This record gives sequence, structure tokens and C-alpha cells, in this order.
Amino acid sequence: MTDNNGINSGAQTGAGSTARPGDPCIMVIFGASGDLTKRKLIPALYNLAQDHLLNENFAILGVARNDFSADQFRDTLSQEIPKFLTTKVDPALWKWFTDRLYYLSGDFADPGLFQRIKQNLTEIDQKHGGKGNYFYYMATAPEFFAPVIQQLGAAGLTDEDQGGWKRVIIEKPFGRDYDSAKDLNKKVREVLSERQIYRIDHYLGKETVQNILVFRFANGIFEPIWNRRYIDHVQITVSETVGVEKRGGYYDHAGTLRDMVPNHIFQLISLTAMEPPISFDADVVRDEQAKILKAIQPMTPEDVLSRTVRGQYGDGVLDGEKLAAYRAEPNVAPNSRTETYVAMKLYIDNWRWADVPFYVRTGKRMPRRVTEIAIQFKRAPFVLFRKTSVEALHPNRLVLHLQPDEGISLSFGAKIPGTIVRMGDVDMTFRYDDYFGATPSTGYERLMYDCMLGDATLFQRSDMVESAWSVVAPIQDVWDALPPRSFPNYAAGSWGPRDADDLIERDHRYWSACSHPVQKT
Repeated sequence: MTDNNGINSGAQTGAGSTARPGDPCIMVIFGASGDLTKRKLIPALYNLAQDHLLNENFAILGVARNDFSADQFRDTLSQEIPKFLTTKVDPALWKWFTDRLYYLSGDFADPGLFQRIKQNLTEIDQKHGGKGNYFYYMATAPEFFAPVIQQLGAAGLTDEDQGGWKRVIIEKPFGRDYDSAKDLNKKVREVLSERQIYRIDHYLGKETVQNILVFRFANGIFEPIWNRRYIDHVQITVSETVGVEKRGGYYDHAGTLRDMVPNHIFQLISLTAMEPPISFDADVVRDEQAKILKAIQPMTPEDVLSRTVRGQYGDGVLDGEKLAAYRAEPNVAPNSRTETYVAMKLYIDNWRWADVPFYVRTGKRMPRRVTEIAIQFKRAPFVLFRKTSVEALHPNRLVLHLQPDEGISLSFGAKIPGTIVRMGDVDMTFRYDDYFGATPSTGYERLMYDCMLGDATLFQRSDMVESAWSVVAPIQDVWDALPPRSFPNYAAGSWGPRDADDLIERDHRYWSACSHPVQKT
């Protein structure tokens, strides 16, 4: 069924299943003139419209300090958006979209701005039929999160007593440390109930991340061996080829530990390690994730020194291109102590994972852009092969490739054809594109769609945020107290500092070289 604007009222998402469009609603984007809006949010909303998952009763009100008119806002997006869309622009669909775009300029500290927002929302709601449902997207610098939400509350814009739901999506970083995250939670909860708060981590919008739960709990062959009896260790790698680009001013105050570990890395750990939930209800899933975060073994200062590594890239070469050192990047201090690489060994103190190390590493200016979770199983006994030509049995490894080529691979041993018994490693690979076709995505589509439906499964809860920061806190304390002695300590274009290799090799284990990406067939 299609309305007069060419927007279908339903969409097929699988055999025999239909996904309904999101609720009628109005989205308010604070920081609408920034990069996030044009690079990710608008393209994601366009994709939802193209997939018939935006309600025909939908509109957007952009709010920012830039002195634009609504027409200038539409024109600017119309000129720039083709560079960021994951598909070609459909003129009819884009017109439908821009007819629902509005804009207000003002100072976020001015209560008068929020009265104008309230008035505009009433008018837009009457025109487009949003039914009083509003969600506010904090696409601003973190220091504006609490003040904007408090202004929304003071203006009555978060009140649900008059009908319609009110929700707020908050971008990362959610705090700079445990104390600031706890304080931000307190200030936000003074205005909103927990069910109204959607703390976003765009990594959880990626298809393979969502598939972790399906892979683990819908396949009877994996869950029985997903424990300390069969798994030797787990590796999580999040590597980027880019440096800090134009974000030096932000990054030099944040660093990789704050930017990646409490959110992206710990979300991947919790989904990999969690117990089976009794249902896929949001709080049931998040209860199990929270248990994992609370079970991560806290580090003593001695543990921080022996089980964590920090690095900063120097100059180097990647694909024949000379790369500048981090300290030579724009807006970075020439003697910066900020880390661009983190590696650590973590333990989860519960029955399933006792004594199984989780090795994680994340860094910038690495040789390949890759995010993967590698599950290495224990070796089989060698007894049977003592009188053969087989010299060693290699452990089986299951790798969940999250980006850029989403898929799953499994390595195992097989006999090499011939008279004598010899073994070789075999890789079985699965690519999403090959089986299900490519779905152009920014990673934000699923998350905003879920917010429109009121499904908070893929969003962080306050206790999850605070638990994650409590794990990071002792690392921050030690690193703040002890300046790094050898920065820069890895070349741009390499896999990181030698200390990170020592961290895992001391245990007679080795980093996955990320040399087996899922290849296109």
C-alpha cells in the first residue's frame, strides 16, 4: 500500500514478516548544522524512508546556533547530501523529505529558544500529524547534553501527561570518567525517566553486531561450547587506518581509552559474553549485558601496569603514502601524552568465563580498517597424531567480522590429500552480501527506527554506562599519574607498539593478524 507521496505503509523484512513504519513523530536535532547530521542522520532517515519505515506523519526540526532560515537549511542539505547518501537520490523521495524539514537558530542557553521550539512543534504537529510524539537527538558537543535536556524539561517539552511520547537520544561520549558519567546520569534523570533515555552507540546498529545474539542463541551447535571448557581466549580488535583527521582538538582531550573502550569495546564484550536472556525484551537483554559489565574483574594499579598497554603513533608509511606523527596533526599539542592505541587483558568473574582472558586492542593509523571478534577454541589432544607427520594441531578459530566486510569465518584442520597423514588449515567463510544482498546503511537506521518504536534493546542503560566507566577508572588513574615514557611508540601503518605483542605473547598466544578478511567470491 502506498500513500500519495510514494511512501509505502509497510515493508517486507524477511520471509512472511512485515515491519511496520515507525510511529508518527517529529524529530528535533540539536546541532543540526554539524557534520553528524549531514553525514549520518539525514542519510539514515532517507534510507528508512526508502525502505518504507518512516511514517508518512513524520517531520524534522533542526536546531543550531547557525543563523539559517528553514529554506537555507533545506538548500544546504540538498546540495551536500548526495555526497553522503548510500544510494542515489530519488528526486520525488527527496522532495517528500525536504517538505518535512524545518529549522530554528538560537543559543542553547536561552530559555526563549525552547519556547520557540515548543511553538514550532505545535505548528509542525498540526501540519504533519505527529500526534504529540517527539524525540530529541543530541548531536551537539557533550557539554551541551545536560543543559539542553534541562531546558527541554523546564519548557515542558519532555512532559508526556498531555499525550504522546517524548524520548531523547544522547550521543557518546557519555561522560569523561566514572564521576562525570554518574553526574550526567543524575542530571538527565532529574528531567527524564530511564525509559525516555536512549544512549546511542552506533556500533550496535551494524548488522553483524546485532547478529551476535542470533548467531549465539539460534544455533544449537555453538551455545553448548560457548564457555570456559572449550574456549581458550577471546580477542576483540577495532583498528582504523585513519588518524585523528580534523578532530585533533577533541581527540587530544579524549584519547582512545575514553573514545572507544567504555562504549564500543565493552558493548562488544557484553554481547559476546552474556548469558541467554529469557526474551528479547529490551530490559531483559540489557539486564544480562549489565551482569557481564559488573563481572569484569577490577584492576589494581599493579594490574594496570601488567595488563594494559597504551600507544601513540609516530610518522610512518601506509600503502606508499607517508603519514605524519600524531603530534604533528592539526590542533594536537607537540608534546601530547594522549594515547591513540589501547590494548588490555580482561577477565570476567563468572562461572561461564572464569580464567578465560579477553584480549582487546583498538587504535588509529593501523594497516587495515577492521573490527572483529575472534573466538579461539582449545586445542584437541595430540595423542592420536604422535606417530604421524603431523607436528602440531592448530586451534579452531571462529571470527565474527563486523566491518568493513561483514561476515563470519571458521578455521579448522583437514587432511591434505596424499599417502601420509598431513594436516592443513581450512577457512569456511560467510559474507552477508553473498547470501542476503547488500543493504546500504550508515549504521544509524536501526537505532533511530527502534527509538521511534520505543525499543531500547540496542541502547545503553544508566547502570551499564556506570559499570563500564568503573572498569576504566583505575586505568585512567594510573595513566594520569604516570606519564608515558616512550611516546610515540609505534609507526603509523603498523599494528601498534611492541608492548601490545608482549602482552599476549607472555601467555603463549598471538594476536590475530587480521590477515584473513572475508573475501568476495
